[in-house]
Amino acid sequence: MTESPSGQPVVLLVEDDGLLLMEASDTLAEAGFTVLEASHADKALKVLENRDDVGVLMTDVDMPQGSMDGFALARLVAHRWPAIPVLVVSGMGTPGPYDMPDGARFIPKPYEPTTLVRTLQAFIHRAA
Repeated sequence: MTESPSGQPVVLLVEDDGLLLMEASDTLAEAGFTVLEASHADKALKVLENRDDVGVLMTDVDMPQGSMDGFALARLVAHRWPAIPVLVVSGMGTPGPYDMPDGARFIPKPYEPTTLVRTLQAFIHRAA
């Protein structure tokens, strides 16, 4: 897993709500993560195809723009980039039995910033 200069992995954050994207990005940056932002799954895939330093994917589920939702993105990333841990967040309920790839984590929205950071750090530590 590639780490940023802070020692934390690079996080690709996929969120279509601009305010939530900014809040989560700021929270993660303050915790020492390098954050790459994408407003939908198609943009996230372009980032993954063009960079080799992404250490973890954090994606929202409901993204009306683009060709897939966060669950489909999570499954695709787990298949194409199996070394990248996947964290899925949503305020639309909990995932069904086949929504998420093996090993992915889910946290419901709204989440406290400290919960997000702790969950992400623990998840990355277990995946390493």
